[in-house]
Amino acid sequence: MDYSGFQIKTFEAGTGLWHARIRRADLEPVVIDGVSFPELEVGFAWSDADAAIADAKSRIDYLNQRCVNVEPKWEAAHA
Repeated sequence: MDYSGFQIKTFEAGTGLWHARIRRADLEPVVIDGVSFPELEVGFAWSDADAAIADAKSRIDYLNQRCVNVEPKWEAAHA
């Protein structure tokens, strides 16, 4: 699923233990405090995939607020 310039993929790491991985839709790394990450595993062991997605969306919203250069690149790529 795509959300606000990121791809979200959920996976089950044990019965009923849902997690999410996010990566930028343009496949550029996410840079946090100068450290480059090709993708990030976010959240906790949620009880279902929808909860993992909701948590991933909140993390993406935070990243987009923190990194002013993410959204303009996404908008330019999808213009």
